[in-house]
Amino acid sequence: MSVPAASQAFSAHAPEYTALRRRLVPDFDEFYGTAVAALQCGLGPLERVLDLGAGTGLMAAAVASRYPEARFELLDGSEAMLVEAQAVLGERVSAMHVQDMALGLPEGPFDAVVSALAIHHLEDADKRLLFRRIHELLRPSGVFVNAEQVVGPSESVTSFYHVRWIAECRAAGATQAEIDDALTRRQHDRCADLESQLQWLQEAGFAVADCIYKSGERAVILAIKED
Repeated sequence: MSVPAASQAFSAHAPEYTALRRRLVPDFDEFYGTAVAALQCGLGPLERVLDLGAGTGLMAAAVASRYPEARFELLDGSEAMLVEAQAVLGERVSAMHVQDMALGLPEGPFDAVVSALAIHHLEDADKRLLFRRIHELLRPSGVFVNAEQVVGPSESVTSFYHVRWIAECRAAGATQAEIDDALTRRQHDRCADLESQLQWLQEAGFAVADCIYKSGERAVILAIKED
């Protein structure tokens, strides 16, 4: 499993990570914005939210800006990242967990679970186990939104995604050094294809599993627990 090594790699970039992510996720606003908007698909209040692989709090901050009643539990393997997130979110953070998401989750129930560009660091078997655990800790009609990096249905399509991503990053102002550093961190990636992940979510018990946004390697995956 590469999660601990990935956490160390990202910790080194914690202070500048927010600005860097905008250059390395060229469709940042639409990608994150779609994930946040999808939370309205759940029924009932949105008060207790778990952010997996929370990093510097980018996803949680986006959710917080739209749902003022939401309070967050943040989980990440990097303490340095969570320190940055705490500074951004302040009193909206009810708990922080410095741990590997593959080894267990906080006690539910949660109204929603969110994640952005983190779960792809897990091996596929651990992804499937994580989806089952998420389903268990969500309340009825709760939602899981995963803004994720995926591989294509073939090596040629995955290669196209990769070339396109590099071109988009350059157009967004990323330097070659930033792209090279990102490629080094990507050695920890264990990305899965979209169709497999939708199937795993259904097998985990979710009543609904759908892709609601996709641009090359970036996909927003929505899953809803039965009411």
